[in-house]
Amino acid sequence: MLGTTFLLALRSILRHKLRSFLTTLGIIIGVAAVVTMVTLGKATTAAVQQQIAALGTNILQVRPGQGFGRGGGGPRPPDFEPADVTAIQQQVTGVTAVAPQAQSTATAIYEGANWSTTINGTTSAYFVVQPWPLTAGRLFTPAEEGAGKAVCIIGSTVAKNLFRNVEPIGKRFRIGDISCDVIGLLSTRGQAGFGGDQDDVVIMPLKTVQRRFTGSTDVRMILVGVDQAYSTAQVTSTLTDLLRDRRHLTGGKPDDFNIFDTKQISDTLTSTTTMLTQIVAAVAGISLVVGGIGIMNIMLVSVTERTREIGIRLAIGAVASEVLMQFLVEAVVLSCLGGVIGLLIAQLVIGVLTPVMQVPWTFDPQINAFAFLISGVIGVVFGYFPARRAASLNPIDALRHE
Repeated sequence: MLGTTFLLALRSILRHKLRSFLTTLGIIIGVAAVVTMVTLGKATTAAVQQQIAALGTNILQVRPGQGFGRGGGGPRPPDFEPADVTAIQQQVTGVTAVAPQAQSTATAIYEGANWSTTINGTTSAYFVVQPWPLTAGRLFTPAEEGAGKAVCIIGSTVAKNLFRNVEPIGKRFRIGDISCDVIGLLSTRGQAGFGGDQDDVVIMPLKTVQRRFTGSTDVRMILVGVDQAYSTAQVTSTLTDLLRDRRHLTGGKPDDFNIFDTKQISDTLTSTTTMLTQIVAAVAGISLVVGGIGIMNIMLVSVTERTREIGIRLAIGAVASEVLMQFLVEAVVLSCLGGVIGLLIAQLVIGVLTPVMQVPWTFDPQINAFAFLISGVIGVVFGYFPARRAASLNPIDALRHE
């Protein structure tokens, strides 16, 4: 019985191809919009998480100043001292490593090629706090760090623009006023949401940068690695108390430094993008309701057109439930066909947009199955009233219908 009803529904749909297509257009647009928005939203969330992960997980970035600016327009807060780094290592529980940093910018020159880049002076603890694998070469030795040797590890952007097709390991180039030996090549990280191109960097021993570029022993930023067994909030509280004491901030004086928790920012951005995705998907889902109304309208028209047919079926022995089933199946088939076409269009749109948005594409079977299921439910909900109306027709009145 159900198979015969399904064939009758298909025959009726194919009899009016253009009308059937226009009827399902709302479902097609709704399903395509919902699947596209949710998939792209999840892809954007994944991209944000990758960018934050590139900065490092369970890492605290400590900078002088309030927020990322100076805050309040007063004098610039003092940088950190080397003794602050030692104090953090020795007195803050839950810290795995502490990497002081001093930064500058300069133009690097190699055999006629030049490239303006960022110089990051730090210690070997930097690669412990936020692991950044090398594709070639090695890290600094303790002797090179202690003596402030002119050695460096370069990012892939610097290697590509400065050395072109030349293997950089072992080469010497000029950066600022000094000559530097390349001992390592960093793996590619790509763009960061907050710091531009992460690969456009030259990493040198801290003492080298302090002596040759900044001219002081002050530390501009401190990276603090937090043990996974400890809460970053707990470590942040202890670290704040220590720095306030060392920087003589008593009473109600505000902090003249800020602590940036990468994990907290990752969680905040993830929840924000997820919420925005849900809002956009909900707005797109309105078109599914509009599509359902379109199906109900066309099914009512179909009932009116086929009133005499319904009367004949009832007169020769068909029961009301069979007539109801026929029109209900027709509405569900229409809606599901629209759902299938919408899914196909969504995958096509996603395949086009993900390279443009530079986000990873992943097929989500759950959202696709859910969207298809919703299209079927809409067919049942909005098809029931026309089907019920057809089943409740009086056979005698139906046969008189012209």
